[in-house]
Amino acid sequence: MCLFSGAALFGTGLGPLISGFIAESLSWRWIFYLQTITCTVGVVVICIVFKETRGSVLLSRKAKVLNKWYEAREEAGYYGFNMPDPEKPGSVISERLRWKVKADEERASLSKMIGISLYRPFHLLTTEPVVFWFSLWVAFSWAVLYLTLAAIPLVFQRNHGFTLAQANSVFAATSIGAILSTFLSIYQERIAKRYGKLASTPEGRLYFACIESAFMPIGLFMFGWTSASSIHWIVPTIAVAIATMGIFAIYLAVFNYLADTYHRYASSALAAQSFCRNILGT
Repeated sequence: MCLFSGAALFGTGLGPLISGFIAESLSWRWIFYLQTITCTVGVVVICIVFKETRGSVLLSRKAKVLNKWYEAREEAGYYGFNMPDPEKPGSVISERLRWKVKADEERASLSKMIGISLYRPFHLLTTEPVVFWFSLWVAFSWAVLYLTLAAIPLVFQRNHGFTLAQANSVFAATSIGAILSTFLSIYQERIAKRYGKLASTPEGRLYFACIESAFMPIGLFMFGWTSASSIHWIVPTIAVAIATMGIFAIYLAVFNYLADTYHRYASSALAAQSFCRNILGT
């Protein structure tokens, strides 16, 4: 989860950083061409390299292979298996075996599954205060992150005389902040494991965020107070990295807390917060 959250924020900084150089050297259309190419390659690699991990799917595949073997055996003229007779101890009966997966038998129709997938996140969002308030918290931080996409080029081009590419290079601070936060969170996870109670509850995911989330307002105030042309550009750049670390702490805490709290419905709870996060970010 640390690496996932770090990748999301790292990419948020890397995207505009690269886009600034592309827009200045080529056409702005190449920003979208390049993204289309890299996403296509990424999807192909995922489809080829990534392995299935969902238990019910793996069981279904195993059952299919076993049943295919039994069918081939019967086609060759071998019918049934000698199985212990539960009614007559010591005797055997010939059984024809086929395997079924319980999850396949209980799976609803596709239309019903789509309906549940669309309904449940909004149901949790409107009926569960935990989902609502945590979604609002992470949505606000995400909106602030997206505002920096417009604020950074504006400040550094207007106040410091940067070119478009130079101004967008400041987004490297976002990526650096994400990398630092990722390593810090992994280290904190090791600290938490030393104290059983700290790591054993969903609330244990929130202790570090109580402190580190303050980096967001600290970084924002620092950015606002040091954006004047009379102050060296490195100071507001550092402020961007600090604010990113605060946003990362909120993002990771919400992801982990909702996942640990809602278990099998975690994907629906995370979908609810993703909806709020992207709506407010927009």
